[in-house]
Formats: sequence, structure tokens, C-alpha cells
Amino acid sequence: MLVLSRRVGEEIVINDNIRISVVAVKGDRVRIGIEAPRDVAIDRAEVHARRHVFDIPVTPGESDSGIVDLGGTLVSVCPGSETAIH
Repeated sequence: MLVLSRRVGEEIVINDNIRISVVAVKGDRVRIGIEAPRDVAIDRAEVHARRHVFDIPVTPGESDSGIVDLGGTLVSVCPGSETAIH
């Protein structure tokens, strides 16, 4: 496992086509934004495990991670919190 330190606004790039950016840090919570091709499934670990247990297919562009793709604009949605547009 590679462990990196990043500050708010800094990014990590994976394979030239996936960008992970630190959006906010509040207490012990870190909010991240992920930009990836539509065919890359992005899920929280518990959702990923649930998909495998129930053999649920992933539709390209679909995400249950709280990141929603609106035609190339990524929007992170957290219940009870603000919405961040990336």
C-alpha cells in the first residue's frame, strides 16, 4: 500500500486518467473528489462488498459513493452536508 500525505486542494493522479483530490478536512473526516472515466466503477468499500455478495452489476457512470457524474461535472453529495461541485 502506498500512503501519501496531501493538503486540501492537492491531488493524486493514477494512470493518467484518474484524479483524486482532497476537498475538505473537518475533524477526523476527509472529503475527497474522484474524477475517472465513466467505465471505472467507484464505490465505498462496503458498497463494493455488497455488490459482490449480491452479484449486482455496475452500470458505467453509476456510483453509490456519494459522487455523482453530471455530464462530466462531478458532484459529491453527502446527506446532511453541503454539496461540492468539482
